[in-house]
Amino acid sequence: MPRYSEERKAAILKKLLPPHNKTIPEVAAEDHISEATLYNWRNKLRSEGKPVPGNQKNSEHWSAEAKFATVIETASLSETELSQYCRQKGLYPEQVKAWKLACISGAGQAEQSKKAEQTARRADKKRIRKLEAELHRKDKALAETAALLVLFKKAQGLVWERQRGGLTPLDMRETLLALFDEAVANGAPQYKAADLMQVPQRTLRRWRTSQGHVLPDLRPLAIRPEPKNKLSEKERQHILNVCNEADYANLPPSQIVPKLADQGEYIASESSIYRVLKDNDQLHHRGRTKPPQPTTEPASHVATKPNEIWTWDISYLPAKVRGLYWYLYMVIDIYSRKIVGWEVHDCECGTLASQLIERATFGERCFVKPHYLHSDNGAPMRSLTLRAKLDEMGIRTSFNRPGVSNDNAYSESLFRTAKYRPNYPEHGFETLADAREWILNFVNWYNNEHHHSAIKFVTPAERHRNLDTTVLAKRHTMYQQAKAKHPERWARETRDWSPVGSVTLNPKSADNNEHGGQKRAA
Repeated sequence: MPRYSEERKAAILKKLLPPHNKTIPEVAAEDHISEATLYNWRNKLRSEGKPVPGNQKNSEHWSAEAKFATVIETASLSETELSQYCRQKGLYPEQVKAWKLACISGAGQAEQSKKAEQTARRADKKRIRKLEAELHRKDKALAETAALLVLFKKAQGLVWERQRGGLTPLDMRETLLALFDEAVANGAPQYKAADLMQVPQRTLRRWRTSQGHVLPDLRPLAIRPEPKNKLSEKERQHILNVCNEADYANLPPSQIVPKLADQGEYIASESSIYRVLKDNDQLHHRGRTKPPQPTTEPASHVATKPNEIWTWDISYLPAKVRGLYWYLYMVIDIYSRKIVGWEVHDCECGTLASQLIERATFGERCFVKPHYLHSDNGAPMRSLTLRAKLDEMGIRTSFNRPGVSNDNAYSESLFRTAKYRPNYPEHGFETLADAREWILNFVNWYNNEHHHSAIKFVTPAERHRNLDTTVLAKRHTMYQQAKAKHPERWARETRDWSPVGSVTLNPKSADNNEHGGQKRAA
């Protein structure tokens, strides 16, 4: 490895400095020295704090270390010495002064930068804590939702079987408590898990001892005092004997009691006789009549504005030829009683019905489709074509109860109004065109001229456009003026002209027993 004297090394390095500013490859080619050696010499000078430029010939492109070394080296020089130094290095005094100002301002900015970094670091930590808390909250909510969903799927069968106040078997208690513990362990709150299982928290705690053992239901084993008015075994046997006598064998208790009363004998009340017969398995339906069947409540829907609930049906329009009928399709809005769609055809068809519903929807500009379309259970109403069209339009369906014809009262009432008009053809329609023309005139009269009694005698068109409030307010004002003119003619308030509120399709009965109760038999 060749060795170079200090004088030659200084002469070679001087070529890298101004005014020469040669690059390392050029110096290496001229003096036949390897570039690695030159790079090593230059880096050594930099480490000693001497200003050595980089590969660029322009002094503005010097590295920050070289500029800082130049500022330190010229800090003690006078103006003359600084000018001489700059000419040797290929610099201008203004450049050195600018570098000096940059070093001074950089020292001042370092403290500000440090404070800014600390402020930003604190803000980042605060934001990280906030995000971690939000993430923890979401994870907790997700775990809670998943636990409650699993609990609902597993416990719904047991919850439906269990009734409030009913006896809960030991195995069901153990299963419910196991599901409850699993849901709580997976992140569900205790009160939400208990509400979902429809079992109060106090009941769940009462089911289990402090050691964790599940207690059985002790109510069947409880010793209860017998009521004072309880029938004795002798009296119960006497009731059975009387009911099975030849004179009363074919009679129900409802007829046995008055017949015994006519004979001056009282053995028990009618309900007690029914109870005794039932306890001894002697209370069953007899005869050729069908036993009473429980009926369910019809589907109930509430309309609070137009185009929420429509009902539709098909009715016969007789022709003059005996046995020939046309078919009237009619759709009515139950809130306003307006006929929103109609058509007369020569057959019943689900395709024609779907076209009518679609045309009525477009005619009413129902960008928000009706919530429900109610009808009976006829073949056109249940056709797959109509169901597919309604699904496509986003309209839900509602149907009458099987075998019940009065669940679509609005459409039935509308058909009765139409067929009892004074100008309704008594002997039928001549042609299909005549039927359509007559229905067209009827629809115009019904919507725009007929004052409907169920909506305070405003026309369906006025209520459909929400003008009934204005019309009824004018009537109320007129009645108040009339009462003020002759108050002696009004003993009470004036007629109620307040607008009709929401309209219910098949409102639920106040007494459920009216629909769902079964009659007793004997």
